[in-house]
Amino acid sequence: MKTLRQANIGDTVKVVKLHGEGAVKRRIMDMGITKGVEVQIRKVAPLGDPIEVNVRGYELSIRKADAEMIEIE
Repeated sequence: MKTLRQANIGDTVKVVKLHGEGAVKRRIMDMGITKGVEVQIRKVAPLGDPIEVNVRGYELSIRKADAEMIEIE
């Protein structure tokens, strides 16, 4: 299983599944990250947190812990 956290800068990946429960999963879905959506990795902060991604035409910063819950292909 590969997660969004393991993707490299410049990669465009597809979301396969969201892990997590309740409010955390709902928050990720509210940001536009749902099954089947394409996500491009734009930047990673020097210490690895947060990760800046491009989703559905807008930029989004996401924590490493949240990125770990997003399974990609």
